[in-house]
Amino acid sequence: MDPTGSPRIAVERPVSGTPDIGDADAILTPDALAFVADLQATFGPRREALLQARRDRQTAIDGGADLDFDPATADIRTADWTVPAAPADLDDRRVEITGPAEPKMMINALNSGARVFMADLEDALSPTWANVIGGQAALRDAVRGELAFTSPEGRAYRVGERPAQLVVRPRGWHLEERHLQLDGAPLSASLVDAGLYLFHNGAERVRRGTAPYFYLPKLQSAAEAGLWAEVFRHAEERLGIPAGSVRTTVLIETIHAAFQMDEILHALGPYAAGLNAGRWDYLFSCIKTFRGRASRILPERAQLTMTAPFMRAYTELLVRTCHRRGAHAIGGMAAFIPSRRDPVANEAAMTKVREDKERESRDGFDGTWVAHPDLVPLATEIFDRVLGDRPNQKDRGRDEVHVTATELLDFAVPGGRVTENGVRLNVSVALQYLDAWLAGNGAAAISNLMEDAATAEICRSQLWQWRVGGAGMEDGRFVTGGLYSAIRDEELAALGGPDGGNGHLGDAAEILDALVLDDTFTEFLTIPAGALLD
Repeated sequence: MDPTGSPRIAVERPVSGTPDIGDADAILTPDALAFVADLQATFGPRREALLQARRDRQTAIDGGADLDFDPATADIRTADWTVPAAPADLDDRRVEITGPAEPKMMINALNSGARVFMADLEDALSPTWANVIGGQAALRDAVRGELAFTSPEGRAYRVGERPAQLVVRPRGWHLEERHLQLDGAPLSASLVDAGLYLFHNGAERVRRGTAPYFYLPKLQSAAEAGLWAEVFRHAEERLGIPAGSVRTTVLIETIHAAFQMDEILHALGPYAAGLNAGRWDYLFSCIKTFRGRASRILPERAQLTMTAPFMRAYTELLVRTCHRRGAHAIGGMAAFIPSRRDPVANEAAMTKVREDKERESRDGFDGTWVAHPDLVPLATEIFDRVLGDRPNQKDRGRDEVHVTATELLDFAVPGGRVTENGVRLNVSVALQYLDAWLAGNGAAAISNLMEDAATAEICRSQLWQWRVGGAGMEDGRFVTGGLYSAIRDEELAALGGPDGGNGHLGDAAEILDALVLDDTFTEFLTIPAGALLD
């Protein structure tokens, strides 16, 4: 405690990788640290209890329990209620672009022509100390219209006159920020990310005629959403921000949250704005949650499309739930990076993107996600055709949709299979992503796709599930630890060996081996991998 009685934070700066001291001092002011310490002291114990509840649920599922809609909250699902109307500057969300909170990529995204830019402090940002602090500094500058970047070649980047609306994604409840400690224990990364952003920018956003907007990741329950609502209420009071200014969109990217969409919106109350179909993490959650059940082994990643029946059930339920509650329904990510060197492959990929976005717009989504500025015109064209001058299509209630628990949990994929090529692809992508992540890059371009941590999570969790479940390949062989190790050796050599890539492939291979070969499933790869970051 400091002399005023406020809890104090110890800042554990790494020896290397520290950002410019001006950025660090401007972000980690005594008042900012006191505010984040207050959030940790106030809400840390409840966060720990919710994480224990996650572990208890997983233990029950491992023991044979299944997921279902909770009869105790049936009244919330059946009652007529809506979320507050969206702010005027967050009502048209037809195309949203995402990327890490890093100056150059932020400027390109803000200037992309998309309606919304989600600045990512989570899966697309490798949480080095430099990136965490640098991301907050970039957000502070963006809010004030001062964000700029000059490349080593001397090219200057500036934000244009009509930038996309800024929304921020903090890290999930499960993560910690080890560089900031209270009473010797690391702080919640969620409270660090959201707290620092609100402290430096909440009142400034309101002063500029808008408000702080968030995307919330990895939620598993309405209780976890309710904790966010309490954090926002507390922060508004402490920072003098008008009550209910903060608005949040929740990524429905866990199978648990799919059964609590109504309850999550209800728990957020005045802070609710919408739900997003976080497709890649959702697939990871399906694999992770039922990892020990041979009856729910999923086929290789290329076959896990949005037209798979269980994915259709998930997205249809999301649109129906959102529109019944007056909330935005935002579609999933198009991660393709257009290539000017291979027009044939480019055309084929763009055709798939078009089909995906046309399906979402027909299904009633109010907007969609892209990862690259070159996809913004295509996605905009498709949603313009459906929306016209309207900001959204919330009037499409989708009352004909009735999704059951069985439909959400039936992971059967027609023609689904596992092949050696599928195993190889998972190994190679996981190695390449971990190599980039350990080098400080959380948004890695791999085979013309912009990959973040969710892709690597799918790859390594499938490899674990296939090994433990003894998944049969179409050539008659089974996925075993020996098969994995042999393929890993070959794919590592193809990437240049342990010292190839960004210089971290050796560490990446060791991490992946542990994730795939250990008998105990690791909940998130970013936790053990994070121990190797500055």
